[in-house]
Amino acid sequence: MSKFHVVVIGSGPGGYVAAIRAAQLGFNTAVIERERPGGICLNWGCIPTKALLKSAHLLEELKHADQFGLKLKTPEIDFPAIVKRSRNVADRMAKGVQFLMKKNKITVIEGNAKLLDRHNIEVEKDGKKEAVQADKIIIATGARARSLPGMEIDGNFIIGYREALTLSEVPESLCIVGAGAIGIEFADFYTSMGSKVTILEALPKILPAEDDEVSAFIEKSFKKREIEIHTNVKVNEVKKPQDSSSQKSEKIEVAFTTEKGEKKTEQFSKMLLAAGITANTENLNLELLGIKTDRDRILVDDQFKTSVKNIYAIGDCIPGPALAHVASMEGIKAAEAIKAAAEPSSIKYHPMDYGNIPACTYCHPEVASVGFTEKEAKEKGISYKVGRFPFTASGRAQAVGETEGFIKVIVDETYHQILGAHITGPAATELISEYTLGRSLEALAEDFIHTVHAHPTLAEGVMEAAADSLGEAINI
Repeated sequence: MSKFHVVVIGSGPGGYVAAIRAAQLGFNTAVIERERPGGICLNWGCIPTKALLKSAHLLEELKHADQFGLKLKTPEIDFPAIVKRSRNVADRMAKGVQFLMKKNKITVIEGNAKLLDRHNIEVEKDGKKEAVQADKIIIATGARARSLPGMEIDGNFIIGYREALTLSEVPESLCIVGAGAIGIEFADFYTSMGSKVTILEALPKILPAEDDEVSAFIEKSFKKREIEIHTNVKVNEVKKPQDSSSQKSEKIEVAFTTEKGEKKTEQFSKMLLAAGITANTENLNLELLGIKTDRDRILVDDQFKTSVKNIYAIGDCIPGPALAHVASMEGIKAAEAIKAAAEPSSIKYHPMDYGNIPACTYCHPEVASVGFTEKEAKEKGISYKVGRFPFTASGRAQAVGETEGFIKVIVDETYHQILGAHITGPAATELISEYTLGRSLEALAEDFIHTVHAHPTLAEGVMEAAADSLGEAINI
């Protein structure tokens, strides 16, 4: 039997980070992983999708090369090569995680983990079982795409994000159910590749968690690209070719009711489900140990301890934002909580700040936000001011030909603290970090105004939006 101070179940962006931090803190650490190191994010999510989107965005730039004084032939799409590059990027990152495990002297155990009690784990692979013992256990098993009743993922006509990343050819038409970050990013990508994309969203707007102004802007931008968008929609029935009248065309039929009550039936080559996730917690023996859950999510306290002493949980398998960077920070916090409990004088534990989590969508134009939306500020009865800066007023944006979008900042009317920031446009997912750091340091709008920003840069817009909130903008 192998014995360790800390055993992490899962090696996604939460699990492998938790293991590394535990090792840094002096714990003999092991990771149990049933697939490849890096989890969904690295292998099937964050990283490979961004590689695909880079190809799509580069293609869009090449189509408009004449605007930069360059004469090019019409670019041709080699879709298998695009997918191959995406997979190669994921492979390199997986090898990078393996290197980090070795560098930090972390034992990697391959197989499916099952909790036997609060210290003992059974790992099974290819019919063989191995016993592992741990003083502390961190569950970081992540989540997977969720199927909906009548729309179960079959990997053929109804696909999830995994299949969407590895299709052999571009679907002629694509129905995307769900308009969160995943759905919007794939809509962007496959539209650029030539698919006729239709988005069906049950909520009143696309990117439901974003500021209303940003969601409306992206919807308008997408509609210019002939992406069909239906919000407040109800999907009534889905028929695959084998059980529908569309057998000859080999297309899936989707019947839905629009916001105006109009009933429609349309055919698509593929349907992509992007309507949420299901936590991977069903085969861990949680009930046997008495670990409390809320449906499929494991309940934890502010130190990520479950209801069972010495067992912790982080990432997409617990309640909260299902984001890679959230899982990573939770992994660090869990490891530090374990250290603080073992040696209180060795480290000071700082709880996770969930009010300061950046959210990013890597479509074109990009979307990023942190803190309150304007609607949330109103609902909380907070007196606030709004500052805006359009990228059309940015010298750098004009120079690079990326002027679509704006920066919006919401500040407290009395003290000018940054309540929220919302960006859509070039480098939005990079620029948001300035506001995130500012919020974590409790910076005021004046602090952004009086910080000299290099010129010409897109980041000047961060300063200008803050200045606009106080009526001091210079370049708008």
